[in-house]
Amino acid sequence: MKKIVNLLYLTIPATLLFSCTDLEIEPTDSLITDGFAGVANIQGEVENISNIIAGGDLGNADGLYALNEVSTDEYIVPTRGSDWGDNGRWLSIHRHTWNAELQDIRNSWQRLNSVTINATRIINPQSVNTSEGDVTQLKAEARFYRAWAMSWILDMWRQVPYRDVNAPNSSIPVALKGQVAIDSIVADLNIAIQDLPEVTAGDAIGLKSSPTKAAAQHLLAKVYLNKHVYLGTSPDNADMQAVIDAVDEIEADGYQLAASGDFFDIFRPSNDVETIWWSPAETQSRFWNTLHYSLNTPDQQGGGWNGFATLSEFYQSFEGDPDTNYAGDGQEERRGFVPDPTTVNDQNLGIGYGFLIGQQYDEDGTPLNARANVGSVPLVFTKEVEKAEYTSPADNALLETAGTRLLKYHPNEEGGITRRHTVRYRYADDYLMKAEAMFRMGTDVTDIINNLRSIRGASDLASVGEAELLAERGREMYAEVARRQDLIRFGQFLRAWNLKEAGDEHLKIFPIPIADVLANPNLEQNPGY
Repeated sequence: MKKIVNLLYLTIPATLLFSCTDLEIEPTDSLITDGFAGVANIQGEVENISNIIAGGDLGNADGLYALNEVSTDEYIVPTRGSDWGDNGRWLSIHRHTWNAELQDIRNSWQRLNSVTINATRIINPQSVNTSEGDVTQLKAEARFYRAWAMSWILDMWRQVPYRDVNAPNSSIPVALKGQVAIDSIVADLNIAIQDLPEVTAGDAIGLKSSPTKAAAQHLLAKVYLNKHVYLGTSPDNADMQAVIDAVDEIEADGYQLAASGDFFDIFRPSNDVETIWWSPAETQSRFWNTLHYSLNTPDQQGGGWNGFATLSEFYQSFEGDPDTNYAGDGQEERRGFVPDPTTVNDQNLGIGYGFLIGQQYDEDGTPLNARANVGSVPLVFTKEVEKAEYTSPADNALLETAGTRLLKYHPNEEGGITRRHTVRYRYADDYLMKAEAMFRMGTDVTDIINNLRSIRGASDLASVGEAELLAERGREMYAEVARRQDLIRFGQFLRAWNLKEAGDEHLKIFPIPIADVLANPNLEQNPGY
């Protein structure tokens, strides 16, 4: 692979610009130049960005996912014997004791910036297309990808490196902050919305793996909903109306809530009325990281990795028995189920959906045990992780089975363990964003929230305030890279929860990797780091 020569002072190493991708870059794919030029194969470069987003720290359970999920009340990753220690990496994310050299922070920063750099080169007027594909649409896709990456950088670091294609080659990226960064993201999205294809809810699922008008409207709504957080102000009615307007456009394309009984269908690689944008990222880490070693797929290709578990307080925010989750226990649909141990369930082969708690069973209904090296104790997932770290062999059985597990993507679904279909945007998020925007403008949204709850098999709430809105977003959007952002917006990210103490204000954002601060004097290390 040839590098773009003399891209001086980038905030990321040039060797990372095309990392984490299955796409082979040919010498003709880039203009070899001494300046910050465009590209010679726009379609190939857009596909390359899609692969960067689908791979590595932007597509698996590390990096972006871990920083926005494990840092919240949804997940804890205890050190189970010699498993999941990783030099304290996972517990530092859960406990908010990270530093600027944490690999998830460093890699996420680099990958997201690689997306912005590559997208900017595509948008450059000098770029040409030597293969098939509409140039206007392809550049609109690049603008969406740049806005997507920049919105995450703004959200997680509050400083967005930006390289103007018209600046001299010797210049270094400026750091966009606050309103300037927001304006840049919104400008990209507004242009993208004009030129991206209109893909409706009923169109083929394959069309939803690339940016569309609906996907750009979704991101626009997300930016406006969080704008006051980035500016350190109160929610503005005009911004909340912009959220509502963007969601109305999405609804006009036919997107709606999935019918009762179809919640887990949304995460299958088939069409549904909720999925707006999905990425060809492998889903293995989304289920293997939480499942126990004894829970295998039909073809017996391995088992789980036994890491991620949820917190009891989060599990118990759903309706249903707090101690079990067997099919037919009267739980709401989103909480899922553990297959009824008295019935052989060929469809699920012993592995349930949603929250797995209590005794786990094999496909023939046989109760499973933990591994022999911990004493073959019954595989009973507990309600809570009571101890985070292994300190002696006596901890083996305790930590092996500790914690209720989460499972939205199922290893026995279509595509199995090699499935590449990760949902990035879906309509339920828009539905809840619109409800929140209306609430912040003074509207009573109890009926709106109860409509969603009714579809998901939950009982009506008497009233809906901030606490109820946050809880409903948690119940609907768990394990979809939304929780950290939601907790911050509702003022709950710094509170104490299981095995984590209350934190300081600076922990709402992450430190910038030290090497990048040193390389770019326009960047300032974030306060507290």
